[in-house]
Amino acid sequence: MVSLDALSVLPSALREGHRLINSKFPPVSVFDDVASASEFDDLYELQALTNPRLQTEVGNLALIEQKDIPFGIPGCSYATAPFTHVNPDGSRFGDGQYGVLYIADTIETAIAEVRHHQDAYWRNVPDLSYERFVFRGLTCTFDEGGMVDGIALSHTDPIYAPDNYAASRALGHAVRERNLPGLRYHSVRHPGAMCWALMSPKPVSSIIQTAHYEMVWSGTITSVNRLSSP
Repeated sequence: MVSLDALSVLPSALREGHRLINSKFPPVSVFDDVASASEFDDLYELQALTNPRLQTEVGNLALIEQKDIPFGIPGCSYATAPFTHVNPDGSRFGDGQYGVLYIADTIETAIAEVRHHQDAYWRNVPDLSYERFVFRGLTCTFDEGGMVDGIALSHTDPIYAPDNYAASRALGHAVRERNLPGLRYHSVRHPGAMCWALMSPKPVSSIIQTAHYEMVWSGTITSVNRLSSP
């Protein structure tokens, strides 16, 4: 595995990136309705009395330290959701035990990344001949300062293996154990592009919705169409 100490750490710089998330997952208003951790505690306790689905909507709060939640920013729920709703199957830089916020340099890169993973997932669903899926495009503003720069590594490095995540997960674990905010890396699904894997939502200053996109499935994803602006 590549040594974390062999990689440079990025200086502070404000970046704008993009995400694509399934529109069936709405933003959780309890994160966006407060400006501080104390306000969140009070509102969460109040809403829990009348909303039995609140814990499902918010996710597992034990998976994130409250000090890392960027209360008060536009789209706080979008920034926080990947850390409270963790995919147990894991991802390139996560083993399923903790969340990772993935951000792409352009919406085209975000689409390429999501398209690959959606295609792989739906191929394993029996008897699915046709379906359409709608995704919400997001624009993310964040500071990449303190993140590890994986761009220096060759595209042939094991962390960029198309379908074997052993090396990349080991690197992601090391980044997280060192309490670094994340890492920058080459996009595997969109050559020439780059992405970021954030180990905390804390560097995020804004996430806003931009447009909806439709992916059409017919044995494979045959098309991706922009549907609307917000």
